[in-house]
Amino acid sequence: MQSKFRALSGALIMAAAAATSAPALADGEVNIYSYRQPFLIQPLIDAFAAETGVKANVIFASKGLGERIAAEGENSPADVLLTVDIGRLDGAKQLGITQPVSSDIVNENIPAQYRDPEGHWIGLTNRARIIYASRDRVDQDSITYEELADPKWKGRICTRSGQHVYTIGLIASMVAHHGEEKTEEWLAGVRDNLARKPAGNDRAQVKAINAGECDISIGNTYYMGKMETNDKEPEQKEWAASVRILFPNAEDRGSHVNLAGVVLAKNAPNKDNAVKLIEFLTSPEAQRIYAETNFEYPVTPGVEVSERVSSWGELKPDALPLADIAKNRKTASELVDKVGFDNGPAS
Repeated sequence: MQSKFRALSGALIMAAAAATSAPALADGEVNIYSYRQPFLIQPLIDAFAAETGVKANVIFASKGLGERIAAEGENSPADVLLTVDIGRLDGAKQLGITQPVSSDIVNENIPAQYRDPEGHWIGLTNRARIIYASRDRVDQDSITYEELADPKWKGRICTRSGQHVYTIGLIASMVAHHGEEKTEEWLAGVRDNLARKPAGNDRAQVKAINAGECDISIGNTYYMGKMETNDKEPEQKEWAASVRILFPNAEDRGSHVNLAGVVLAKNAPNKDNAVKLIEFLTSPEAQRIYAETNFEYPVTPGVEVSERVSSWGELKPDALPLADIAKNRKTASELVDKVGFDNGPAS
């Protein structure tokens, strides 16, 4: 199985991840396909190997892993898929490459709103879709998503593409709360308030705020941590210092949150070890590692956020089940095209 696993990796990056502290007689293996970069999950893999003796083999790629598992079919060596965003988690289920996880440990550790009702995906950490606001040009300390359509923000908002999975998730949550018609009106209002056509990633929007091109942007919380600690590109620390985080709708329903999560592959050749890994990833120990390494919010109740994440303010997460948001992703994508969101303001 191991030789086949290596052969199938092709041009993907292979990261064999046996922990140095693992027992000499490892209790089997588990094969991970991951959209999360190896350095982000390595501490988790090391801890899992130390606790269980199971050797983890990791293939990393930025796209196409779900489709790859589907193409490999019954011969796929994949045991689990680690990914980000409810769109990709639900997308894996829709591809037919998952099987339900039946585990009392997982059900006890992960609240129902962060699990697929049928067990096909499990959330591991949260990230909130928040507002980055200029420290110099924005005085208010609270905001709502609905307010982004207010004309007072005309020419002042930056964001990435409306068709990016992160944006689709937020728009889908608006559909779930307000319905399609009102969300279309809102999205057109946000479009008209844009400072420019949507472009770049979340960090690029904060860079634009620092450069004075806009005053607020929409982004994920963990990018603040990545910018604040970026020693290789210290200019990103300057970008981060120019903004503060506003948690939308903190006074009412709470801020939209999305997930990093895991699925159990339909044809997992090492199913027992895969379930062990999934159970470990939901444990308080793993959740603490995840939180410290990736600047994300643990979903296991009682696990504290990191000191850095805590310094950004208190997150009140929207209690809407992520499965309900996933149902509205197609509508959200259609609305982005319908209002010409990615064409920019006045389109």
